[in-house]
Amino acid sequence: MKKINVKTITISGFLIALNIVLSRIVSIPGIINFGGFPIIFGGIVFGPVVGGVIGVVGDILSHIVRPMGPFMPHFTLTAALTGIIPGILTMVLKNDLKEPKLWKIFVAILIGQVTTTVLMVPYFRYILFDHPFVVTMSKAAIKQAVNIPVYSILIRILIEALYRAGALEGIRAQE
Repeated sequence: MKKINVKTITISGFLIALNIVLSRIVSIPGIINFGGFPIIFGGIVFGPVVGGVIGVVGDILSHIVRPMGPFMPHFTLTAALTGIIPGILTMVLKNDLKEPKLWKIFVAILIGQVTTTVLMVPYFRYILFDHPFVVTMSKAAIKQAVNIPVYSILIRILIEALYRAGALEGIRAQE
């Protein structure tokens, strides 16, 4: 495992800030929220550890900036897994950042989002707040049917553009 370098830390800080903006300021709770995008991007590009850290730090700081109820570590866990799962799957599928395959990005995001957003978050909302599980899960699945392909395409475009610009040279911390 390589050490995490300054470029990785700097870009991760930007992704955390972007997560806070997209999840607390630009979002409409229960309707539109793209806060997971920077976490997923971080996991795919930098690896599962960095993706998980982006998720955890972003979730905690988002709660400090704009609390939406009491702090629940359950949702911090799902935020961490939002970066960890696609990061692990990207490594398992051997998706090269030089020539990223759209289907590999799609599969990594699909499995991660179904696990976290479609299953875990509705389950936690059910056990913590007695929200109806099937209804919450159905709504999440519909949103993810749009988000997953959009995230996949945007992440591939960003990776290709950043790699051509030289911004992704030597940044993956876990190889």
